[in-house]
Amino acid sequence: MSLLVTILTAVPDPSPVQPPGTEGLTSIMGWVKWVALAICIIGLIIAGAMMAIQSRRGEGGEHAGKIGMALGGVIVISAAGSLVGFLMAA
Repeated sequence: MSLLVTILTAVPDPSPVQPPGTEGLTSIMGWVKWVALAICIIGLIIAGAMMAIQSRRGEGGEHAGKIGMALGGVIVISAAGSLVGFLMAA
């Protein structure tokens, strides 16, 4: 058992390093994140406008669900890098 522990502690765990020449990919990921967040903002505005226009009885939950989904999207998009890093470390 102590041999196994010794072997596992001797295995290197290097931190991730961006390969040279992939700066363009980083720019594209930034653009995609910006566009995705812009779409979420537009979705929130549309859900708010629909809430103001359609004020029939019983439709409040439907609009709240749309707002919740848009906010959930914002959280996932904003935390995407951290989520992937966490899952890779586990």
